[in-house]
Amino acid sequence: MDKRRTGILVIKLGTRLLTASKTNKLDEFRIKNLASQMSALVKRGYKTVIVSSGAIGAGMGILGLASRPHSLPKLQACAAIGQGELMKIYSDIFKKENLTVAQILLTQDDFDSRERYLNVKNTLLELLDSSVIPIINENDTVSTDEIKFGDNDRLSSLVASLLGADKLIILTDVDNLYRYDLGGRKEPIFTVNKITKDIEALAKDTSSHLSRGGMITKLQAAKTVTETGIACHLVNGNTENILLKIVDGNVIGTLFEPCESCIKAKKRWIVSVSKKKGSVVVDKGAEDALINKNKSLLSSGIIGVKGHFNIGDSVGVSDCDGNEFARGLVNYNSKDIDKIKGLQTSHIEKALGYKYYDEIIHKDNLVIL
Repeated sequence: MDKRRTGILVIKLGTRLLTASKTNKLDEFRIKNLASQMSALVKRGYKTVIVSSGAIGAGMGILGLASRPHSLPKLQACAAIGQGELMKIYSDIFKKENLTVAQILLTQDDFDSRERYLNVKNTLLELLDSSVIPIINENDTVSTDEIKFGDNDRLSSLVASLLGADKLIILTDVDNLYRYDLGGRKEPIFTVNKITKDIEALAKDTSSHLSRGGMITKLQAAKTVTETGIACHLVNGNTENILLKIVDGNVIGTLFEPCESCIKAKKRWIVSVSKKKGSVVVDKGAEDALINKNKSLLSSGIIGVKGHFNIGDSVGVSDCDGNEFARGLVNYNSKDIDKIKGLQTSHIEKALGYKYYDEIIHKDNLVIL
C-alpha cells in the first residue's frame, strides 16, 4: 500500500482543528500529537509539508475575541498577531522531535507569475532535501482573497500540485464526505473515483451545519489535485495516528482517487494554479478543432471576449452556451483580441498594425478541461 513517487505529503491543517473551541487559543496538545506523527513519517523517508490555517484564530485568542471579526483591517490585525504565535508554537514543538520548521507566506501573485512559481517550488524542494518541514500559510496581512473566502484549502491544493506530491491530506473535524437521504440520514462516502457535479452538489446543501461547513472548498481542492494525478484524503484530524494510518493504507475518511492521465507540469500550472483573468468565446468549428484535432486557437474562431487581460495571462475558452471547456495562455491582450475576433490570421497585422503570433493561444499552452 506504500506507493511513492516523490515521497512528498502535503498536510492541510484547518483552524477548527488547531484551536480549542472554548478559548479560541491554539491547541498545543493536538499540535504535539501531529508533530509526533510527522516525525515518524520523516523517519520512514517521507517529506512533509504543512499548509496551516490558524493565524487569525491565534490572534483572536491573544486579543481575547470571542467571535471572528467582520472588518478586513481587524482580520488582518489578528493575522499579524497570530502568525508569530503560530510559528513559535510550531517551532518549539517540532524542535522537541528534532525537526526544523521554516515559515513560507504566499499570495496568489506568487502562483500567477511563472518565474515566482518556479522560485517557490525550488525553495520548497531545497528545504525538503535539507529535512526541513515547510509551514505554509496565506499572507493574510496583505492578501484579501484568503480572508474573504475563508480557507487555505485551495492553497494546499496548489502547493501539492506545484510539488507533484504523492498525497494531499486535508485534516478537518469531520469523518467523511457524506451523502444525505430525503430523511436527512447521512451515509459516509469512502471512495470517490471522479468529482462529478453530483458529488459537488453534496457540499451545496448547506454551509452552516458543522459537519458540512467548508466542504465546497475542500471538494474544489480535491478536484484540483486529482486532475493532476495526486490522491486526496479528507479525514478527521482528531483520529488517533491518522497520518500513519493513511500511509499504511487503512480505509479511513474519504479518498479521492487520482486521475489516470496526469497533466504535464506547465499545463498543470495553467489549469490549476494561475488565476484566470478572463475568457474568450469560440464558435463550433473552433471548439471541434481544439477538442478533437489538437489545434491552436486562431482569431477566426473567436466570437466574443470577456474581461480584461494582458499578453501571457491565463484565460478560459468557452463554447457558444458559455460552458468553459479549455484554459490557455494568450498571445494578445483582450482589447486587441476583440478587434481581430472572426478575422483570418492573414488580416491580423492590418487590423492591429502588428502581428506577434498567428495563434491567439498556441496548442502547447492550451489545456482541454
